[in-house]
This record gives sequence, structure tokens and C-alpha cells, in this order.
Amino acid sequence: MRYESGTVWRNYEGSIVPKLINVHHSQVTTQQAQEYVKIHILMPSGFLGLICLVGGVGGLGYQWFATDTYTWDTFYQSSGLFLSGIGLGAGHTLYQRYLLREFPEVLAARMRQTLDRQKGKLKKRSEPMEFDHPGRQLVPFGYVAGITLLVGSAIAAFAYGQVYIVPAIFLPWAGYYWARLFLWRRVITVEKVKA
Repeated sequence: MRYESGTVWRNYEGSIVPKLINVHHSQVTTQQAQEYVKIHILMPSGFLGLICLVGGVGGLGYQWFATDTYTWDTFYQSSGLFLSGIGLGAGHTLYQRYLLREFPEVLAARMRQTLDRQKGKLKKRSEPMEFDHPGRQLVPFGYVAGITLLVGSAIAAFAYGQVYIVPAIFLPWAGYYWARLFLWRRVITVEKVKA
């Protein structure tokens, strides 16, 4: 074989063998990021959202049928808890959709770390991938504020006495997970397996 013109290899018989180039494809990164979203966001959101919704609605059903404490204030407060969870879930999803659109390599790196951990290749804790965007330093404060809002509203609704503890705990998280599930499903379409 001999090298000609910088693009192909020719062997002595004259057949052309294409030159192999190792190029990082953005499609692979995007696919890995979408797989991360499917496995680590969509699936848990559906499962946990269902558990929280059944717990919250079941608690409200118990409060309505087994006691005489269900009032219009209970309805308003439980609806407010659910809507606050939807608001937080929508905000978190919009931020992660921004990461998928602008920095897919971050979510793809998380997927690769998960796969390496499952294969046993990751012996020590690796550092998360570095990235920067406007307002990045405010993101941890947003997470703390969101969790404080959900937990604080649940405690306030229970302490006020109109919503029992079980629906007060479960309803905000039900709204959070369902918002994440439905907002991600518009972006990530799960391909159906043809039978």
C-alpha cells in the first residue's frame, strides 16, 4: 500500500481504501444526552409521579370520606400545593432542556459516567464536566429555593390544619414529577419498537 494525495490509500492492485478519521460526532453526543433524559428523568418521573399522585389523592380521599375536615380551604390549599409542584417541575425542566439544547455534552457525560459505573470501570469518583453559562452561579440558589418552597408550603398547609400530612407531602411532588414527565415528552420522543 502507498499513500497518495493525502486522502486515500491505494494498494498495488489499484483499489481505493478510504482513510479512517476519528471525528467526534455531535449526533452521538446528542443521542447519549437523550438517552440520559429517557433513563434518568422520564422513567423515574413517571414512576415517582404516579406514586405521589396516588398517595396525595388517596390522602385527600381519606380526609373527605373518613373525616369531616375536607372543606373548600382544603381544596384550594391542596390545589395550590399541586400547582406549586408543577411550577417547580416546569422551571427545572426548562433549565435542563436549555442544557440539552446548548450543552448536550454535559448530559452525555453523565450518561457515560453511569455506564462506566455499571461496568465497573469507574474506580474513583470522577469530576463533573465543567461548563459555564450566564447565571450559572445562581442555579444552586434556585434549587434550594425550589425545595424550600415545596417543603415549606407542605408544612404550612399541614400546620394550618386544612390538609392532612400525607396529601400535604405527596401533592407538591406529584405536580413536580408530572410536570417534568409531560414537558420532557414533548422534546424526547421514545421510538416505538416495530413488531
